[in-house]
Amino acid sequence: MMWKLLHKLKDAVLYDADRDFYAKVFPDSVESRDLLRMRKMDHSDLPSVLKIESLNYNYPWSEGVFKDCFRAMNYVNWVCEAPEDMIVGYCIISVAAGEAHVMNISVSPDFQRQGAGRKMLEHLIEYARSRAHKLYLEVRPSNLAAVNLYRQTGFREIGVRKGYYPAKEGREDAIMFELDLVPML
Repeated sequence: MMWKLLHKLKDAVLYDADRDFYAKVFPDSVESRDLLRMRKMDHSDLPSVLKIESLNYNYPWSEGVFKDCFRAMNYVNWVCEAPEDMIVGYCIISVAAGEAHVMNISVSPDFQRQGAGRKMLEHLIEYARSRAHKLYLEVRPSNLAAVNLYRQTGFREIGVRKGYYPAKEGREDAIMFELDLVPML
């Protein structure tokens, strides 16, 4: 019971004053990735989220899809912010029946390959760890940076969904990944 309360408290923490202090006084002592913060997404974030979505995808989610994610009881939506409260990415997870599924994770093109994607993925893994046994996701095979990140983070390929994503030339498959969240004995 106490660990659930601690996880809820951890999810609510938004600001690390020590880290921000050291970043300002000793800028070389903190990696830029460590200055990024995660917080729950709210409706006022949608313009920034939709902009990132449209910059990254030829077939972006609509505003209605994101609003549905707010309404779904088992979905949790986050944004990743740079120190100036600029949204640099967002991620959405669904947790139900002992399984978690990364629904969407996206980083602004200006912040890609700087650790924001890894920070969000690690946040989702930590969130899911106390709530599910496995974490699943799908990714386009053409998204090599994401495929490599998932493999580096411990995900393993479990299959392919044929024609899962819309593409300029018809459909693109999805690689299905799985991460065990319960340590094997």
